[in-house]
Amino acid sequence: MGSKIIITHYKNATVTCLHDGKKMIGIDVDTGADDVMLGDICIGKVRNIVKNINAAFVEINDKTVCYLNLADAADPFFTKHGNSSAIKVGDEILVQVSSDKVKSKAPSCNTNIELTGKYLVLTREPGKIGVSSKIEDASARRSLKELAAQLVTDRYGFIVRTNAVNAGENRIIEEAAYLASEYERILMLAASRSCFSVLKRSDPEYIRIVRDGYSDVYEQFITDDPVIFETLSEYISTYQPEDVDKLVLYNDESMPLDALYNISRSIIDCYHEKVWLKSGGSIVIQTTEALTAIDVNTEKAIKGRNDTQAMFKKIDLEAADEIAYQLRLRNITGIIIIDFIDLIDGQDRRELLEHLEQAVKPDPVKTAVIDMTKLNLVEMTRKKIRRPLKDQLKDLEN
Repeated sequence: MGSKIIITHYKNATVTCLHDGKKMIGIDVDTGADDVMLGDICIGKVRNIVKNINAAFVEINDKTVCYLNLADAADPFFTKHGNSSAIKVGDEILVQVSSDKVKSKAPSCNTNIELTGKYLVLTREPGKIGVSSKIEDASARRSLKELAAQLVTDRYGFIVRTNAVNAGENRIIEEAAYLASEYERILMLAASRSCFSVLKRSDPEYIRIVRDGYSDVYEQFITDDPVIFETLSEYISTYQPEDVDKLVLYNDESMPLDALYNISRSIIDCYHEKVWLKSGGSIVIQTTEALTAIDVNTEKAIKGRNDTQAMFKKIDLEAADEIAYQLRLRNITGIIIIDFIDLIDGQDRRELLEHLEQAVKPDPVKTAVIDMTKLNLVEMTRKKIRRPLKDQLKDLEN
């Protein structure tokens, strides 16, 4: 059974699941309740500037104010501007939503408009050439960088995505042309539209996940919803024709998708703080406003054993694998602090950190293992983009 992207419904939400052929590795729940979606491009009004944090707060509709880091807002596209060269209160500027609201924190936006395709990201930085760090082959990086150099202009640049490794040169050039025409269209619209206008809506989350899925990893895109099937069919035929045979409309009433892949069970499990390990130990995941704390416990794993340090190491290594899995499954982001079982031997501690680094390496979201503190707490970060699954599920309860 190969890896699949599964799109179905759970309660009143659209659920997109990533399945590696053995278990669920990612779940996204979209209730459609958000007025603002990640990736939306719109004209916003600067309502406030806070100098001590070098930030502006930009209103993008009558309900939503976004955080804008002024350090990342060089050369914005103004649709209404005063005499000063800097961003001022009252200015109207073109912005893109760059991260969802998380808990009580406002969503973020930036002025560096980006358009994402399957193989390329067009960026508003003139002449920029970038290649995904996940492309490790030196020859592939060099040839893709040379190709990108032929595509950039003094109006925009390109970042080559991981999927480009498996794409032909003509396919990449075609996508670059499409992204460039879309970018020029947005700038033309911005010059004539009023404040709070949305110039480009983000695609539904399930389309984004299909687009961002590595072509050589996912063998099928399965849905049991005919409307979603038609939407995906149109999108894939236009932008990912090489993947058209992967799309499947599932209609076996005797075995629904939910039952076939244990989707409801997987979602319910993500409500639980405690996760049991095969060794008999456990991890406990608790999220606060500031960070996520994960505690590794021996539980019943060492009952009757004398070689406790060897068992502690075994539990910690198993916990590292499970933590990497749960971070991705639940989309836990921000600062993460892990209280592993204390290991006396310094080499064991180094091996644990290296094992954790390898465990999080396949995660498509940028994840970094920082270090182990003097209190033997491991510090990690995971980039905030989409809201954590726990917050998404709260929308189902409201």
